[in-house]
Amino acid sequence: MSGEREPAVGIDGLLERVREGYERIEPQDAYDAARAGEALLVDIRYAALRERDGQIPGALVVERNELEWRLDPHGSHRLPEATSHDLRVVVICNEGYASSLAADSLHRLGLHRATDLVGGFQAWRAAGLPVTP
Repeated sequence: MSGEREPAVGIDGLLERVREGYERIEPQDAYDAARAGEALLVDIRYAALRERDGQIPGALVVERNELEWRLDPHGSHRLPEATSHDLRVVVICNEGYASSLAADSLHRLGLHRATDLVGGFQAWRAAGLPVTP
């Protein structure tokens, strides 16, 4: 019957569903890919978290509410780094939850190589990878 809604899955079910659509990346692999010029790290954490915990050197900071506008290669508000739908974007949030939803949204825009960092910034820092104050 048209007009019927899908049953609610809750946030855990939604995360599971969207993560099935792409392969997430571990901190060391993201670091290596960024250093090799094969991935763009995008930090979507809000300013208070960046000020409190520091930043990943070389990561592009894009507030979550601007992400799609800044990374759409055909968008009028895109960043210079948003060069192609083939761009490998690694979205980083604080703990790896909001970034999964953001990566899914980028997939819907056609950025088919978008992914997110397992464990987010906290996992990056715990892995001993570079962080600046």
